Amino acid sequence: MTAPATAATTGTAEAPAPAPKALYVYGIAPAGIHSPRSPGVDGAPVRLLSDSGLCAAVSDAPPRLRPRRRDLLAHQAVLDELAAQGPVLPMRFAVLSPRPDTLLSQLRSDAAHLTGQLDGVRGCVEFSVKGTVVPGHFADLVRRDDKLRGLALRTRRRPDYEANVRLGEAIALGVRREARRAAREVLDHLAPLAVRTVGGTTDDEQVLSASFLLRSADEARFREAVAERARACGDRLALSVTGPLPCYSFVDARPTTPAGR
Repeated sequence: MTAPATAATTGTAEAPAPAPKALYVYGIAPAGIHSPRSPGVDGAPVRLLSDSGLCAAVSDAPPRLRPRRRDLLAHQAVLDELAAQGPVLPMRFAVLSPRPDTLLSQLRSDAAHLTGQLDGVRGCVEFSVKGTVVPGHFADLVRRDDKLRGLALRTRRRPDYEANVRLGEAIALGVRREARRAAREVLDHLAPLAVRTVGGTTDDEQVLSASFLLRSADEARFREAVAERARACGDRLALSVTGPLPCYSFVDARPTTPAGR
């Protein structure tokens, strides 16, 4: 019987197996959930990879990954479907894993950590509250502040460019001071309603930036509290609230690597 031809007998090399594609990772959830029906980034179908009681929602990574609006919305839609089924550890946009086996290995090695993270956000949502300075209440501020009132009177009696600049700077500083005080009042009222609170980046205009981890049942009460504080400090601080959101600010999901690293 003649042996079948092989690469060794024919002198030709076998074609190498195609390398596994990189994966775009949306989030991690407990195993047993349904695959999201929403298309993922670049229109790719989303599937689940499961191991150690966990699953990762993934799709094939596109050749080029850019923060286009349609892809940002697709990322969010997938997370929304996951969150509707239970706790999820959301990934930021553009998180990749190089290979399926790498991701599964990371799920196994980090299983205890990830399970603990999921337990920590079970039944919870995230809300973001930001506050910006309201510049138009300086007349009332001047009336209440003896130093500002004196400076305004002196400037009115002997007006010149430098005096006007000094008065403007002093008023701007006072307005920001009042806005920061209002921001502290807002935090004092809202923080007790949350499971956890983390602060964000602020500057001279946006003096309040905070994320709140809330029990889903407390969402209405939290919105009412924000509205009440907006009425109370609206002359000093303009409040905005965003949510419910995936719990980005309250999880540390470490099994994947941001794209480009």
